[in-house]
Amino acid sequence: MNNVAFARAADIATAVREGGGRALIVGGWVRDRLMGRESNSKDIDLEVYGLTTDRVRSLLESLGRVEAVGESFQVYKTGDIDVSLPRRESKSGRGHRGFDVTGDPDMTFLDAARRRDFTINAIAWDPLSDQYLDPYDGRGDLNRRLLRAVDPATFADDSLRALRAVQFAARFEFTLDAHTRELCRTMPLDDLPSERVWGEIEKLLLAPRPSIGFALALDLGIVAQLFPELQALVACPQEPEWHPEGDVWVHTLQVVDETRQRIDDLPRPQQLALMLGAVCHDFGKPATTAEMDGRIRSLDHEEQGVVPALAFLDRLNIHSIDGYDVRRQVVGFVAQHLKPGAWYKVRGEVGDGAFRRLAHKVDLELLARLAKSDCLGREPGRFDCSAMDWFLDRARALGVEHRPPPPILLGRHLLALGLTPGPRVGDILKAVYEQQMDGSVTTLEDAIAAARRLLA
Repeated sequence: MNNVAFARAADIATAVREGGGRALIVGGWVRDRLMGRESNSKDIDLEVYGLTTDRVRSLLESLGRVEAVGESFQVYKTGDIDVSLPRRESKSGRGHRGFDVTGDPDMTFLDAARRRDFTINAIAWDPLSDQYLDPYDGRGDLNRRLLRAVDPATFADDSLRALRAVQFAARFEFTLDAHTRELCRTMPLDDLPSERVWGEIEKLLLAPRPSIGFALALDLGIVAQLFPELQALVACPQEPEWHPEGDVWVHTLQVVDETRQRIDDLPRPQQLALMLGAVCHDFGKPATTAEMDGRIRSLDHEEQGVVPALAFLDRLNIHSIDGYDVRRQVVGFVAQHLKPGAWYKVRGEVGDGAFRRLAHKVDLELLARLAKSDCLGREPGRFDCSAMDWFLDRARALGVEHRPPPPILLGRHLLALGLTPGPRVGDILKAVYEQQMDGSVTTLEDAIAAARRLLA
């Protein structure tokens, strides 16, 4: 957490105390501070006790600009700090959204903390007195590396908590308490909107070892409820010679963890595209796996994986992220993930045009990273994975590791040759670009000459 935000939180706490109340920092920031992960926390959440909503707003406005957010209760946002009253919740309907929530300045912290999901998130810290309030032994559970429900009687009221258990387990490498585990198994998840599911899956994908969360999700029945494409991988056999690690599910989890080690230098959208590609890359195997001549084969599983991959992305409502076409890349990864290894075996026969054309379908550098993870996501050290390095070197040498070459010949060049606008322009541009892909057209002069031949 940056020092400016923390200093501002302390200023707010001081103003609240002078106004007759008490402000406590709550939630993930406190947990991360206790875990020595303070720099990972982006926001500070302050709960104000003993003051009305109007009084809180007045105090905040005296310190600077304030934005009110929230629906049934008021949260005031000032910079990186969210300020609210402690909240009372009453179950009013089914599922994650079925709550009536009201702010109550007279609540005790014991009662306010009871509405939180896990004990490790039910710790507060007073920035003025340096005092921790921990009525449910969250610090003890941090030391025990344990995820435990605060209130077993109400934990299952919010179905999103099962997914939060999964991503927390993966991010922190914590174990889920046995009683809480049973509660998660009883929770129907069909009420969750896709954006809330994705919010938790995104955190899972970027955890240090996502496989921990995926394995827990399978055990809790979450995979079966939400992701039939993933469930189908379980017990889907593979040829032991090439996959001694086990079934497609086991292999996928190993590939996911391998991929996670290869994304830290990428922007967030590319990180998520690669992680989703790792999850989806073998979705075509359940439908194509068969025994042939005493060996297990999954012929054409790359292309057959595209439809279930799209169904999976639809469940998460994934299209573009920050303007980057994640969906297109994931489909490219699924359909092309065997290309680096296959081309390496016949590398003397693969021309530059093949690389240029493949760059129209997928980012070749990202594809190489995924293919490397796919190769290594088996028995460590047993397989030669140098094919992917060769593939990436070839793509870089051609300058197409991230995108195909731009066309040399443009419409204006054809109009200058006297061609009138119309379909013929597009046909010639396409034909000349194909020659450029093959390498027979490398300059504008070559392109114009090729166009003249086509016009003649």
